[in-house]
Amino acid sequence: MNQQSGHVVIAGAGHAGGSAAAMLRQFGWQGAITLIGEEPIPPYQRPPLSKAWLKGEATAESLALRPASFYPSATIDLRLGVRVTGIDRAAKTVTLSAEGAEGGTLPYDYLILALGARARRLPLPGTDLGGVLELRSVADADQLKAALHPGARLAVIGGGYIGLEAAASARALGAEVTVIERESRVLARVACPILSDFFQAFHRGQGVTIEVDAQVAALEGVDGRVTGVRLGDGRLIPCDVALVGVGAVANDELARAAGLTCHNGVAVDLAARTDDPAIFAIGDCTSRPLPLYDRTGRLESVPNALEQAKQAASMICGKPAPTPEVPWFWSDQYDLRLQIAGIPFDTTEIAVRGDVEAGTFALFHLTADGTVQAVEAVNASTEFMGGRRIIARRKRLTRARIEDVSVSMQELAA
Repeated sequence: MNQQSGHVVIAGAGHAGGSAAAMLRQFGWQGAITLIGEEPIPPYQRPPLSKAWLKGEATAESLALRPASFYPSATIDLRLGVRVTGIDRAAKTVTLSAEGAEGGTLPYDYLILALGARARRLPLPGTDLGGVLELRSVADADQLKAALHPGARLAVIGGGYIGLEAAASARALGAEVTVIERESRVLARVACPILSDFFQAFHRGQGVTIEVDAQVAALEGVDGRVTGVRLGDGRLIPCDVALVGVGAVANDELARAAGLTCHNGVAVDLAARTDDPAIFAIGDCTSRPLPLYDRTGRLESVPNALEQAKQAASMICGKPAPTPEVPWFWSDQYDLRLQIAGIPFDTTEIAVRGDVEAGTFALFHLTADGTVQAVEAVNASTEFMGGRRIIARRKRLTRARIEDVSVSMQELAA
């Protein structure tokens, strides 16, 4: 493809799509770029929605991925309030929603699907009541923020990271919070028991009520608005607003309808290509190779969105493929900063470095041969950064050496 003349269409103007558009220009793409977003505002950062935005500490300017002036200055055709509703691979065109400023079809030389993910819905009575919210967009966060004030009662269904971050923000705003988790501990699907126990105890210490092993039977309301969450054992958790945070589902329907391979997301390679060489997919909607771990998976994180945006832009612009990165994630709750590097596949033991009770520690997940697969660090950025280097190098360490704090992280990572 001649970089002077090709047209790249990006379906989805979230963190991944917005970053891909900017990287194409950065890497020398001189052809047309059309960035299509369903929301009415330019690309923005989603992680602050459950934290700084909810607490009123962020502005629209600080939330934005780039200033609104960037897109015209970079000759990026940003179309907001528009959806891609269909892909004709043979004709290399996409169909746009008629309710947007422009309907009809748009030709492409390359198509990047940055479709994101949507909140998983609970198949329960009462989920359509007013005040039953999810947290995936600015509009969602604004609804939740309007309901949080001193004395307001928030029920959080799901004890994952989004739920716990929202709980921490709600407590900071003076709301009463109950977290309802069906597993026997919070973060059960994404963290080890040591980390779960630490965050569970910390939240309880901040006044959050946590119900574990709790099944939700229904949401109940009066005059069309939620007033409580009915548990499987018959108890009612009264609330003024309920936040449902039970995971996310990849938006891969558009790709499936176009005949692209999908399995828990749009299947891509290490260049973010689908099985159609003219179509790429990036971000939360993808199932991607995890070369460090010799398997595939779906990662929901800003670092993943940026990495795949870079992969797609590099391939389209004829640049060398970027070096695969160690997956990483973060979560801010109260004055705790959790940073995670890697994924604990096939691990058999955990080395604890630091002081869990003091809230400054790191958990190193080791395989049977001592290979470090993942590090979970709480208020321990040195261990997180060193852990990322260790994981990238596939380094083997003993539990005793990791736990010996007289050995510096610099020595461990060397």
